[in-house]
Amino acid sequence: MTHFAGPHRWLAMVTWLLLAVACPSAQARSPAADALGHAAELRENGDFKGAAQTLTQALQAPGLSPAEQKELEFQRDVLNRIQHDYSLTKGELFQKLTASLKDGTRQEFEQWLAAGWFDGRNMDGQTYYVDTSISNLYFRHPELKSRRINAKDDGPEQKRLLEICRAIKEAARQDGGPYVLPHHFLCSMTVTASNGAAPAGAVLRAWLPIPRQYPFQNEFKLLASSAPDSELAPETSPIRSVYLEQRASSGQPTDFEITYSYSARGVCFNLKPEAIGRADLNDPALARFVAEAPHVVFTDKIRKLAREIIGSETNSMLQAKAFYDWIGGNIFYSFAREYSTLTNLSDYCLTHRYGDCGQEAMLFITLCRSQGIPARWQSGWNTFPGGKDIHDWTEIYLAPYGWVPVDPWAGIYAARYCTALSDAERRELHDFYFGGLDYYRMAANGDHSMTLDPPKKTMRSDDVDFQRGELEWEGGNIYFDKYSYKLDVQELK
Repeated sequence: MTHFAGPHRWLAMVTWLLLAVACPSAQARSPAADALGHAAELRENGDFKGAAQTLTQALQAPGLSPAEQKELEFQRDVLNRIQHDYSLTKGELFQKLTASLKDGTRQEFEQWLAAGWFDGRNMDGQTYYVDTSISNLYFRHPELKSRRINAKDDGPEQKRLLEICRAIKEAARQDGGPYVLPHHFLCSMTVTASNGAAPAGAVLRAWLPIPRQYPFQNEFKLLASSAPDSELAPETSPIRSVYLEQRASSGQPTDFEITYSYSARGVCFNLKPEAIGRADLNDPALARFVAEAPHVVFTDKIRKLAREIIGSETNSMLQAKAFYDWIGGNIFYSFAREYSTLTNLSDYCLTHRYGDCGQEAMLFITLCRSQGIPARWQSGWNTFPGGKDIHDWTEIYLAPYGWVPVDPWAGIYAARYCTALSDAERRELHDFYFGGLDYYRMAANGDHSMTLDPPKKTMRSDDVDFQRGELEWEGGNIYFDKYSYKLDVQELK
C-alpha cells in the first residue's frame, strides 16, 4: 500500500508543499510551487522518474528564491530517500520471510500481501517493500512471534524494567519529590563518514547530540573530542549538539568522536487529579506547545477522535491519561521509514494504527494540544542495558506540577509486548510511564523540527528529530547511507 492514499491526504500534502515555499495564496502560486505539486502527484502515482525530471527542470528556471531552490532540491532528494527505504522486491521479501518464519508458505505470504501486511509502493512500474517489513510483521502481528526463528527472549529485560520502575516509585514516595536515584554515565559517540562521502581534503561539518539540561538530567561534561575546536550549543537548547569540523582523508573514512559524562535521575510524579489547576496558556513559554506545528495538525479526524476518547471529561490530566491509554490499546509498534519522507507523522500513525516511538509520541502530542494541554517532544537515546537505541517520548505541562514525562511507546510496550509479565504487572508498568521515567535516558531534544546551532548550510537528513548526528560538506548534505553512528554507554557506580 502507499503511504499517501486518499484525496484528503493528497490535499494535505499539497498544502504543506505550498506553504514550504512561502506561497501567500493559491492565486499567487509560483512556478516552483506548481512544480512541487506536480512532482508530488507523479511520485504518489509511482512515477519517480517523472517526478525527478519535473523537479530538475524547475531547478533550472531563472529567478528562484533561496527558499524555493532549497525546497525543490529537498523534494528531489526525498525521492532517493524513499527508494532507499523501499529496497526489497517481492522475491527478496519472500526470501527474508522464509528465513525468519517457521513453516512459512507461499500461500500465506500471498494472503498477507493481499491483506496489506507489508508496506509496499509502486515505483516506476515495479512494487518494492520497505526494508524493515519482516521485523514489522512480528510487531504488528505478535501472534506470529512463536513461529519466529531465533526470536529474542526479552523476558529478563521486562522484569528488570519493572523492578527499576518500582524502585523509582518507592524512592519518590519516600523522598517526597519526583526526581530520585541519580545514576551517572560515561558515553562515547562516534559518527563515521564513509570513504568517498566527500572528496579528500574537503571540510566535513558534523553535529553530534549531547545531553541538555533538565531537572532529571544534569552534570554534563565534555571530556574529549576528535576536533580541537568543538562548539557546544547552550545547555537549554531544544536541539543540543556539539559541532565539529574535520577534513576528509584520501581512501579512508572520517571519524568524529566525543566522550562525555552526565547524570540522570528516575522520575515519578505523584499526580492527583483533584490538584490539577488551569495552565496559563497566555504564557509564551506554554502557548507554543498548544499550537499546531509541523506534524502537529488539528485535522477533523484528530478533533473527532479526541472528543470520542475524553467524552465529558474536563480534567486535563485525566484527558491526557485517556489519550495515553487509548494509544496503548489501539496502536502497534512498527519501525518507520525516514521522517523526512513523511509530511504528517501523527496522521500517519493514526491512519495506519501503527508507528515507531516518535510517531506514537507525535500522535499523543497532537491529541493533547488539540484540547489545550501543553505537550512537547523529547528525544535522544534509551540507554537501557540490552535495549540501547535511539528513542522519542514526550512531556506534558500540568499545573501545579510543571512538565511531566509521558512515554507512549513504553505504554504500548507494556500493554502489548511484555508477555513475561502478568496482566497486573503490565498495567503497573504501563501506568508508571504516565508521569514517570526511568533513568536510562539521554535527552538531547526538548522540541521537534528545531534548527541546529550553528545551522546546517544544506538540507537535514532528519528534519524532525536529532539523535544520530548530522553531516555535510560544501558540496551538500551527507545522508544516512553514507555514514554510521555508534553510542557506547558505561554506567559509573
